[in-house]
Amino acid sequence: MFHWDRIHKHEENVENDIYDRVQEYVLEFFQVDCIEDLTQEQIDEIDNFRNNDLNEHSVMQSGFSDIINQWENDQEYDDGE
Repeated sequence: MFHWDRIHKHEENVENDIYDRVQEYVLEFFQVDCIEDLTQEQIDEIDNFRNNDLNEHSVMQSGFSDIINQWENDQEYDDGE
């Protein structure tokens, strides 16, 4: 019977690649050095693109979600200090 040992490692590599590609594009597009430097308005633009322009089944969805989550988590951390 067909079996793929440690397939989760391959999935993780693909997810990391997607995140890296999305992050690189977003940083370059908005001309910022890191995700935390994005503004609320820029995050709203990214979220709008993800929800309205990007196919809901696109493999890139996870990268955009991760970028938005990272930014939101950083905002919550900064607010808590």
